[in-house]
Amino acid sequence: MWKDWIRPFVRPLPQWSTIAVAPPQQAVTATLRWDRRSADVTTDHTVASLKPLSIATSIDAGDAPSLEYTDSTTGKLLGALHLARATSIAVDGSNVTIYHVEDSEHRCLPWPRRAWNEWLQNRVMRKSNTSHHALMDPHSVQQLMIAYLCPRPVILVSVDTPGHRNMFPMDLIGPLRRSELFSLALRNTNVSEPVMRDVRKVALSSMPASMKGTVYKLAEHHKEALGDWSALPFPTRPSRTFGIPAVATALRIRELGIVQAHDMGSHTFFLGRMASDEDLTEGTQLHHTAGFHQAYRRRRNAAFAEV
Repeated sequence: MWKDWIRPFVRPLPQWSTIAVAPPQQAVTATLRWDRRSADVTTDHTVASLKPLSIATSIDAGDAPSLEYTDSTTGKLLGALHLARATSIAVDGSNVTIYHVEDSEHRCLPWPRRAWNEWLQNRVMRKSNTSHHALMDPHSVQQLMIAYLCPRPVILVSVDTPGHRNMFPMDLIGPLRRSELFSLALRNTNVSEPVMRDVRKVALSSMPASMKGTVYKLAEHHKEALGDWSALPFPTRPSRTFGIPAVATALRIRELGIVQAHDMGSHTFFLGRMASDEDLTEGTQLHHTAGFHQAYRRRRNAAFAEV
């Protein structure tokens, strides 16, 4: 039908695709390149803040490295972020380097559709009043989508003190493998942010893709704390060491002891070490990736399962 043919030219692709992936994702490889050197950072880089858009890694790659994302099967370059060194954080003998994103590019769509789709998406963002788009300009959101070429897992974070309890979703998370740290980048307007700074311990529930609707509903708790654990729409179980309520049907429950918290503009960058790790069951986990990445994979009959 002619409508199917013309649709890509008048409507932008979705910015994000919600997908089901068996963890850990192995579809995309992330490589840091600098001074004719390179390092695999698939499990050693994460987003540290949205404004300014920042990337954290355990590797000090100099002043101006590039972070490349490639298809693990074909080796094709999907996109790249061009970085500028911002600062370094010392943590118990290890170092985490923070880079700001200076420029970016992707090759998931052919030219000129790539530029046209970006223009269409930017036009929609400029008209949008969502908090995400209010925080970041369209150019920065395009760069963030490239960071999501590596599918990002979604977890539920649990916080529990005598005067405060909460559970909310996050995907700005990830391991910094070489330093044996794990990071959470939490919007500094989150109601639980000061509590996490104080109590320095949380439980992380890796969520099955089938629970997408329930997970998204809990996003309201970024602004308003949970009144009582019994109000949750699923059963909980205490985490192994801290005894924090976590999701009983989670694929995996980990406990994070927070060792440092840093102001990074729009976000607080929490760094911690795992206190426990329970693999409970196998299954596909809820992940996010860029819409143009899913379009790339669909053209090659290798699309992620969408939920």
